[in-house]
Amino acid sequence: MKKIHMTTTIHAPRETVWKTMLSPDTYRTWTSAFTEGSYYEGSWEKGEKIRFLAPGGDGMVSEIAENRPHEFISINHLGIIKDGAEDYESEEVKSWASARENYTFEDEGSDTKLTIDMDVTPEHEQSMSEMWTKALAKLKEISEKSRD
Repeated sequence: MKKIHMTTTIHAPRETVWKTMLSPDTYRTWTSAFTEGSYYEGSWEKGEKIRFLAPGGDGMVSEIAENRPHEFISINHLGIIKDGAEDYESEEVKSWASARENYTFEDEGSDTKLTIDMDVTPEHEQSMSEMWTKALAKLKEISEKSRD
């Protein structure tokens, strides 16, 4: 596994960035950088299952490993969803199962420093880095608009 580490400063309080990142409507907006129409089903609460989905219903099934509101959230990716079925056992899944995706929110004066740390397979490192750059720019834009 490779690690992606990205940081951005958003001119809004942590609470605003947190809400913008995780609320269903704004989640759809910033994650369109990965797949237009992306959404989730489930809960961001610690220990809960969450499904990250594309418009056709395919995607990933994960568990929230940690949730400290306005500070830190950790996602443990467990499997994939294809044609409505959850797959935890295929070779495709085994190549990246238990990958983590962590979001850290820190105060920087009246701004928020958001750090993304994510495990990726080597073949996805560049494309995921590029998509995260676009996604963080969108998240920054809508968080700063929400602040006003």
